[in-house]
Amino acid sequence: MSSLLRFFLFFLTFFLVPYTTQQFACNKREVDVKRLSFCNKSLPYSVRAKDLVSRLSLNEKAEQLVNSARGIPRLGVPAYEWWSEALHGVSNTGPGVRFNGTIPGATSFPAVILSAASFNASLWYKMGQVVSTEARAMYNAGLAGLTYWSPNVNVYRDPRWGRGQETPGEDPLVVSKYAVNYVRGLQEVDISGNRNMLKVSSCCKHYTAYDLDNWKGVDRFHFDAKVSKQDLEDTYQPPFKSCVEKGRVSSVMCSYNRVNGIPTCADPNLLKGIVREQWNLNGYVVTDCDSIQVFYESINYTASPEDAVALALKAGVNMNCGDFLRKYTVRTVNERKVEESVVDQALIYNYIVLMRLGFFDGDPRKHPFGKLRPSDVCTKDHKKLALDAAKQGIVLLENKGSTLPLSSKYVRKLAVIGPNANATKTMLSNYAGVPCKYTSPLQGFQKYVKRVYYKSGCQDVKCQDKSSIKAAAKVAAAADVVVLVVGLDQSVEAEGLDRVNLTLPGYQKSLVEKVTNAAKGKVILVIMSAGPIDVSFAIKLKKIRAILWVGYPGQEGGEAIAQVVFGYHNPSGRTPVTWYRKEYVDLIPMTNMNMRKDRSRRLPGRTYRFFTGKTVYEFGHGLSYTTFIKFLIHAPSKITIKRSFEQNFNNTSNQTLFLPTDKQADDKMIIDVSEVNCKKLDYAVAIGVKNEGKMDGGHVVLVFWKPPVWSEFKGAPNIQLVGFERVEVKAGKTELAVVKVNVCEAFSLVNEQGDRKLVTGRHELVIGSPSEKWLSHKFTLRADETIKDHQI
Repeated sequence: MSSLLRFFLFFLTFFLVPYTTQQFACNKREVDVKRLSFCNKSLPYSVRAKDLVSRLSLNEKAEQLVNSARGIPRLGVPAYEWWSEALHGVSNTGPGVRFNGTIPGATSFPAVILSAASFNASLWYKMGQVVSTEARAMYNAGLAGLTYWSPNVNVYRDPRWGRGQETPGEDPLVVSKYAVNYVRGLQEVDISGNRNMLKVSSCCKHYTAYDLDNWKGVDRFHFDAKVSKQDLEDTYQPPFKSCVEKGRVSSVMCSYNRVNGIPTCADPNLLKGIVREQWNLNGYVVTDCDSIQVFYESINYTASPEDAVALALKAGVNMNCGDFLRKYTVRTVNERKVEESVVDQALIYNYIVLMRLGFFDGDPRKHPFGKLRPSDVCTKDHKKLALDAAKQGIVLLENKGSTLPLSSKYVRKLAVIGPNANATKTMLSNYAGVPCKYTSPLQGFQKYVKRVYYKSGCQDVKCQDKSSIKAAAKVAAAADVVVLVVGLDQSVEAEGLDRVNLTLPGYQKSLVEKVTNAAKGKVILVIMSAGPIDVSFAIKLKKIRAILWVGYPGQEGGEAIAQVVFGYHNPSGRTPVTWYRKEYVDLIPMTNMNMRKDRSRRLPGRTYRFFTGKTVYEFGHGLSYTTFIKFLIHAPSKITIKRSFEQNFNNTSNQTLFLPTDKQADDKMIIDVSEVNCKKLDYAVAIGVKNEGKMDGGHVVLVFWKPPVWSEFKGAPNIQLVGFERVEVKAGKTELAVVKVNVCEAFSLVNEQGDRKLVTGRHELVIGSPSEKWLSHKFTLRADETIKDHQI
């Protein structure tokens, strides 16, 4: 392209595409901003918000409590749509975003479950930064809002859940760290020096214990999640707590389901008590769409709509996705079922967020992010990051005889077969927008091999017709190498649709077997799915030499898969969920929320922390094209727990027990975390990682903790992840991985009353994964004299 043509195109973009068509409040051309205190940028946000609310009538207030908030022309406040989505890219799933000729698409990253498999916190942060940059650019162009109801930080408790693809997996620590980093990237404050400013507003959802959509006739609207205090505290709540306290998220969404009989959007303990008062949410609480209407109409939780509105507002709801609050708030206030001051406070929380976003600061072109333009969407760097995210997440499950990587020099005829072999939209997962472009697996392989033959073998992933399998087998027989791309899509696992089994749908198993039997060369099995699949049968087939799990890899998925297969990228992803055998679904109903094994009821327990049965692949499994060895450089051998002088010890909660089998360990003691000075209990575990192979690669260091097993302490996990770090190591070189842990967070146990406790005695760190040799380090946790003096 000539320099003159580039200049001409730039000229057209700059002058013919409006820099900003986005409506905003406090427009000097519309109102006298000097007389409106809420337009005064020098005042605190809370003062400005209170001023605005004081000027509204009750009818106007009701119209502002819903996602499609109507404008207030007399005050120069335009209508605003609160509902936008940005789960793994700016999405037009919500009504707040649209694409057109100015910005036809946005960068579409892999499904969260695949990005989580990278175990790369810095990647998650960078993804958030890119998404918020594109979101701001679209806002400036009048195509998007500023409030995004993402991410989903529910723990992937059950492998059948249709929305597991939206989550970072089954481990509370991984989900928490993903939440914190992605939220920080999205909200990315401080290019102006104002630490309270927001780039865009993020929302952590769905609060809480929400992980069932529609399973065997039980749906999310009617489901009552019976959750123990122990499970709530150590599994379901930690990601939300981290999101609010460490990520400083500006919104939390309550869920459809009930928790122990109470709808989450009507529970003052969960909303006002925990989110607002304990965790100090600096933002607003929004309902999942029509949640208030759901608990009124679907489960008849209240006698009238006004009772439902009063219950939700008093519980701590500030905004309703839907129109229920707009319809019934005025009547509820007039019937004195809720005070108008409660409505005012809800609006103040909402408006403070919009003010932190600059919506009430006048012309957005003068905002610190006002220079972002359409050219800042789908940039070369953004598309490269989407490709990197997919490559880093892909997991090499099997590699018999070091079959992979293939060499494009020696593969002259490649057969690419399977219902996902030429996938495009499937790669995006759900809550996706319009991508910058697609690279399907077929297109990816065509870049590296001249002669590529393609057959789907099935009409779609449900594969209910086997008539095309014979043609696929015939193509396989003529190729040097076969790549079989099978798996799932949104017709099998999705929002509103849970699975009932862990097997390949329809005749896909038959497709794999017949194509493999017909193949004259190696077969590479590629699984495109979010949920785990029992592929034990495929592992046993001799011609299947390698298996890859690629999740839903996003817009650059095909290129990422091809680069891994042909060795242009060394795989380093780890499974973020346990891959159970198909029999698992017969052992425990999806409606059972218990994480822990229950021998009396023959329930097996859930996730790697509590399940001890046989699996297909364990949590953290993942192979590489090179060999890494790890060695421990530094870890504490003794940790002393010191008393917090800000707390008085509750003697009745502490116990002194004796450990006759280990003379070197301190007396056994159970100490409440609230009584400990946790701020001074940060430690670092330093691990050396040497690449002994001939290929550069990334390596994920996983640090697990094995707690002391006491009969007095019920429900302790078998093992628990307490830290992880990803390092890039060149061939023949050694790198340092430092994993930081806080004793109170990493080594505490939750009792049956939901209280966090520290247990003294001998503990163990286990470094590694099921795919490699473990490192073990034992250490002693003991109490100093200030604590011992308070034992009974």
